[in-house]
Amino acid sequence: MSTHVDPTTPTPTPTADAGAPAATASPAPAATASTAPAGAAFTALTDLASRALGASVVSASDELFAQRENLITVGEPAFDPADFGHKGKVYDGWETRRRREPGHDWAIVRLGAPGIVRGVVVDTAWFRGNYPPFVSVEAAHLPDYPTAAQLAEAEWATVVAKTDCAGDTKNYYAVTDERCWTHVRLSIYPDGGVARLRVHGEVLADPRFLAGTVDLLAAENGGRLEGASDAFYSSPAQILLPGRARNMGEGWENARRRGEGNDFAVFALALPGIVRHVEVDTGYYVGNAPGWVRLSVADARTADLDDPAAWTDIVARRPVVPDTRHRLLVEQAVEATHVRLDVYPDGGLSRLRLWGEVTPSGRALAEQRWQRALP
Repeated sequence: MSTHVDPTTPTPTPTADAGAPAATASPAPAATASTAPAGAAFTALTDLASRALGASVVSASDELFAQRENLITVGEPAFDPADFGHKGKVYDGWETRRRREPGHDWAIVRLGAPGIVRGVVVDTAWFRGNYPPFVSVEAAHLPDYPTAAQLAEAEWATVVAKTDCAGDTKNYYAVTDERCWTHVRLSIYPDGGVARLRVHGEVLADPRFLAGTVDLLAAENGGRLEGASDAFYSSPAQILLPGRARNMGEGWENARRRGEGNDFAVFALALPGIVRHVEVDTGYYVGNAPGWVRLSVADARTADLDDPAAWTDIVARRPVVPDTRHRLLVEQAVEATHVRLDVYPDGGLSRLRLWGEVTPSGRALAEQRWQRALP
């Protein structure tokens, strides 16, 4: 069901070209290389357990030293060697007391969106003499909003069997299970501390929530980043997250462009659909917003995304202003599977929304995926 990936193996730097029209896909620096080892490419997928996506830690067996909620905090764990509290050293993670009886500790996370898990990262950063030597991960699919008591009685499937876990490092575990889950349970043996839990995978939206006008690009509906020219400061994947960004660090910021051309990002829509209006939000980007933006769409089912002729403008190149949520009507309604965002010449965005309808064929696809992946 799972594979423990050796964290000492380096990962090649990914290429940046994402099938962009040749007219604007000028040479650009590659996106920041992942620190994940070879075999852990799943880290490029959506973190289903991120608080930014709406995940929550429902319950835990113990959290005497450090709160369970820290497991899904966005960002790298922090550490202050001089920070001690009444119960001992303060850690930016989840830490249980030393177990003196049989058994092990666990924490249950409700995923921000249901999905197929492709890999798990158990980050034990800063836990050096108090990390768990073994971990396992189970998953469950439960409708509605079950209580902690109901989750305790649920049927759980193993997606990462009990396996070794190293201290003060990111431990990567690839998952091959093709079913859709709503919750995961991290078990640590017998006790100890974990800084972060990342559950990377593919969002599988419940088709019942895809009727009417929806955000076809939202991460919680299944929209995802396919590639970008540059992600020096932060990834374009962040502009698909729910809500408005709370600061500049929660959007996409590329490096300052010193050469010709412009920066861009290519995204897959959650499902085939027709975009009716868009939101281009430059909130918090005051001195580093783009001067202009352009949005074009393509249908990968009928065209080659590497062909510039496959792309049709829905918002032709137009100026935008800093720190503003722009609401724009599309210039033509086109059925599409992908969207390309061009920023000129560079600059950051906090959010991008594509409001429209899932097509009948897209809805049929959603139904098929959902039924096929149910446990």
